[in-house]
Amino acid sequence: MKKPDIILASQSPRRKQLLEQIGINPFCLPVDIDESKFESESPQEYCQRLSLEKAQAGWQQTKGQAPVIGSDTIVVFKGKTLGKPKDKADAKNMLKILSNNTHQVMTAVSIVAENTKKTVMSVSHVEFRKLDTKELNDYIETTEPMDKAGSYGIQGKAAVWIKNISGSYSGIMGLPLFETAKLIREMV
Repeated sequence: MKKPDIILASQSPRRKQLLEQIGINPFCLPVDIDESKFESESPQEYCQRLSLEKAQAGWQQTKGQAPVIGSDTIVVFKGKTLGKPKDKADAKNMLKILSNNTHQVMTAVSIVAENTKKTVMSVSHVEFRKLDTKELNDYIETTEPMDKAGSYGIQGKAAVWIKNISGSYSGIMGLPLFETAKLIREMV
């Protein structure tokens, strides 16, 4: 096997696809870190820390074979972080909160390479239309929201609920391409 150019510390098919979209074919490496939020951490600090910890874990696992990209995405509403839902009831509660409101999607991207590391952040605003109970229940039954921050994916069935976005569409998907490409140019 030839040495990879870039390692993506993730199994996310969306992140891999986004990197491929800009001509990067990463080697995907799942990493396992503790994603617990520190009590005093702001949502932005939390997102940036997880992104960097993922990249560092990938760097350690591969013994520095190639630069490692780590990324984390969170949904924030009124300063509260909405992570991946624990169960269907949690998903429904999150989506009710987002209904008829605007929230933030924060995605941090980190690269760890030989003797260097750097993190950048993308913050987008997403406005949902008002959601009714039936469509919420139907959506939750698809299981689509179960592995996504804020219980939805902009690239999935929930796209029809979005009235407006301000920021990075790819960042909302999980990897802001503008920031990522710039970081790769600077670091690799």
